[in-house]
Formats: sequence, C-alpha cells, structure tokens
Amino acid sequence: MTTISTSTRLGLRKLTARIGAEVTGVSPSLELDPDTVTAIRAALNEHKALLFRGISVDDDGQQRFARYFGPLTSAHPTVPAVNGEPNVLPVDSEDSRSNHWHTDVTFVLNPPQVSTLRSIVIPPYGGETLIANAGAAYRDLPEPLRAFADTLWAVHTNDYDYAVPPEDLDEGSRARRAVFLATRYETVHPVVRIHPLTGELGLFIGDFAHRIVGLSKGESKDILRLLQHYVTRPENILRVSWEPGQLVLFDNRITQHYAVDNYDDLPRRLNRVTVAGGIPVGANGQHSYSVKGDASHYTPVFQGDRDHVNSPVSAGT
Repeated sequence: MTTISTSTRLGLRKLTARIGAEVTGVSPSLELDPDTVTAIRAALNEHKALLFRGISVDDDGQQRFARYFGPLTSAHPTVPAVNGEPNVLPVDSEDSRSNHWHTDVTFVLNPPQVSTLRSIVIPPYGGETLIANAGAAYRDLPEPLRAFADTLWAVHTNDYDYAVPPEDLDEGSRARRAVFLATRYETVHPVVRIHPLTGELGLFIGDFAHRIVGLSKGESKDILRLLQHYVTRPENILRVSWEPGQLVLFDNRITQHYAVDNYDDLPRRLNRVTVAGGIPVGANGQHSYSVKGDASHYTPVFQGDRDHVNSPVSAGT
C-alpha cells in the first residue's frame, strides 16, 4: 500500500502492473477536501482507473464526487437519463448490454474526460467491466506502426457497425437502437491523442471509430482492427468484478472499456455520471472537428485542463 496524501492518509494499492489502483482512506460518502481531490487526480493520471470500495452514496453523492473533476455532462446525447436526475445514465441490462470495446461518447466533439460507474444491482456471477490502458497500447506499437498511427484521423459515429443486423433484432432492441440514433453524430478525431494533463500519447479509437479519413471502409477496418489488438492485449486490461458499495473512476481520454455479457439473463445495473472534457488534440497539434450533429445540449467544452482550445467553442460547432 502506498500513501499518497499524509494529510488525508489516502492510500493506493495497484491492481495490475499497467492499469488500475484501489483507493483507500476516503470517507464512504466520497466527500473530499481540495488536497484529496488533487491527490486522486494525480493517481488517475498514473493509473487510468481507480476503484473505491465500501462507499455509501446515492445519485446525488455520485454527482457531487464527479463534479470535483469538472462540470458534468448530461446523461447522454440521445439516451434517457434516470428519472429526475438529468446527469445520471442507467447502465441497465434490461435496456442494453455494452459488450463492445469503446470510449464513452467519442462520436461528439468533446467526449467526457472522466467517467464514474457505481454498482446498483449486481448479478451473483459475471457482469465484470474490463478497462484497457490505451496509452500502454500506443507504447506497445512497433515504431513504424506508431509513426503511421500518428498521422491518422478517424470518423467516429453513433451509427456504428453493430454485431447484430437490424433484421435479427427483436422489437425492443430495434426501439432502443432508434433512440440511440435519434440524432446522428459524426466527429473526426485523431487516432493518437495527446492527454491534456500528462502529455501522454494514447490510441483513441474503439467501436465508435467507423473509418479512417482518406481510406476505404475495408482498409479502415483492417487498420483499426490491427491497432485495437494492441489496446485489448491482456496485460493492458483491468478486470473489475462488481460488488455492492463500489465505484470506479476512469480516465475516458486514455482508456477503453467493455461490459462482459456473462451473467445469463440476470439483472445488472450500474449508474454512470460523466465529466465534460476538452476537444482532443492529435500528435500533430491539430484539434478534432465535428461533421454532423449538435451536442451542445449534452456537454459544455471543458477548458480547465489545458486542452489548448484556441477560442471559445460550443460542442456543436
């Protein structure tokens, strides 16, 4: 156990060599003083995903905790929020199972900088969340492939390629897909993103990345599949086994995650609250740009973490 704050006796226990740490020494209510917030931010920069056990917070408490790191987004650009809580998204097995590798909401201009997930209903087995270190994945690339990736830009969209074709979906699944696609979004992001706080480079792809700018769909799939292979190497992955009273905080700018669908038809429910982020910057210093869809109702552009936006801009430009 490593103590990272003598004033609060905040402790860290690494969970894997490359990603993840358990945080101890905080109140079950997750009410933090400024020094502790600074220490947790530093730990997040290093470990990418932080696990809090034995917490006792409701939706208000989760939102209060998330606000320590910046202004909140609304729950989602298209998917309804928890009733009465416009910033809380229910991640419920009754509605969908996100068993694909992704980074949250990368189809908008400024995706969330961090995400929080809190356990609500946990199945007696399975239902883990996998979180991958996209910075370690970038460093794993052979030098020629790394140099190539630095030059690439990808179109991200919520109208991505689903594993199940529309004709094979039941009525409920078709209705949920229609809600998700109520507004179509397309944004061009760098395949390699600079982390605004640490300067670390990481692969910024996932299943919302539809194609590479300037390449065909087939060529894009081959390249994205190759790069994604490095993200999901086992040594880059933290496996979170959910239990009651648990919250996970992860850096959405340099991770991907995957909800494992291995719990039969049992109920599983997490609540998600996300923090507004800045506009991504690529290895060449250029910013992401929006092609389709106005997400200004969903998120402000956060300019507090040195994302170096040249001028004030809304998320829908």
